[in-house]
Amino acid sequence: MEVVCIYTPMHVATQTGAYDIEASAVWIGSDLLVCIWGGDRPHIGSVAAAQPRPSLKDSDATSATASVLTYIGHKDDVTAKCAAEALAGALATNVVVTAGIHWDNLDDACIKTVIANTKSLMGQLIQALKR
Repeated sequence: MEVVCIYTPMHVATQTGAYDIEASAVWIGSDLLVCIWGGDRPHIGSVAAAQPRPSLKDSDATSATASVLTYIGHKDDVTAKCAAEALAGALATNVVVTAGIHWDNLDDACIKTVIANTKSLMGQLIQALKR
């Protein structure tokens, strides 16, 4: 019987004071599982699976391609896909991301804050996982 190594989850969060989000990541063997959540009603709205590949723009760089499943009525697909591709490309490993971020009645400025927080969160997570 093969023993699979599952490591202790890593947790990161933004701390801007406005529309903060969180992520938890765990290595499952050499693959990475990440959950991203935030808002008044955290949930699983989308799931993305990404696989690293040579970049189409620069053959010396690693990029990634992803497939996404989204529950009806949810808009977390962009978050899940972008996060999965960023992580798979940066870490050169297969990645699955779940995303579920929800606040009611966000205007454009608030949505921009959520997007900025998501990018910041991925930067934090990539740096932590590279250590």
